[in-house]
Amino acid sequence: MESRRDPFKTLIVTILSQNTNDKNTRKAFERLSNNFRIDPETLAKAHVKQLEASLKVAGLYRNKARVIKEISKIMNEKYHDDLWQILSKPVDQARRDLMLLPGVGPKTADVVLLFAANRPTVPVDTHVNRVSRRLGLASENGGYEVVREALQSLYHPRDYLAIHLLLIAHGRRFCRARFPLCMACPLNELCPSRSLFRRVS
Repeated sequence: MESRRDPFKTLIVTILSQNTNDKNTRKAFERLSNNFRIDPETLAKAHVKQLEASLKVAGLYRNKARVIKEISKIMNEKYHDDLWQILSKPVDQARRDLMLLPGVGPKTADVVLLFAANRPTVPVDTHVNRVSRRLGLASENGGYEVVREALQSLYHPRDYLAIHLLLIAHGRRFCRARFPLCMACPLNELCPSRSLFRRVS
């Protein structure tokens, strides 16, 4: 099975992206890449303090350094540096196995599955969550899985990547958290939430 991206690098980038922005994620990954080969064997052997020094820009860098070292050790010892041993399983099993790794929750697992392995799942980040609820695509109640399952029930699996990216783009451009641009939004006439934000648009 061919990967669209290196799955282990995708996993590391996604961990670095937790609780920080894209710019800091890129900087942290570049610094990590400049100091280490991004593979399980190398990172498993790295001293945690050296990892921390590379990751300071990413925020929560001590925790991320520890998690990356632990994951790398597991990947090296249990999976022989081959993340495809997990990703090639049926998607639900692969998702469960990914979430057994330290620091890997549903969103991180779904990002790796979708972007590295082209598996049918919809990662729910803050933009996807907000826009889906405002547009009435998902219930206002319930957590991550409620939104993910709602979106997956509405769209064909071949469209999951496009839906994920479009919802993120819409959230960044129009459907912002604090000051949504409802009057300029191309979905204004279809959005059940537009009246809630008319005063601040």
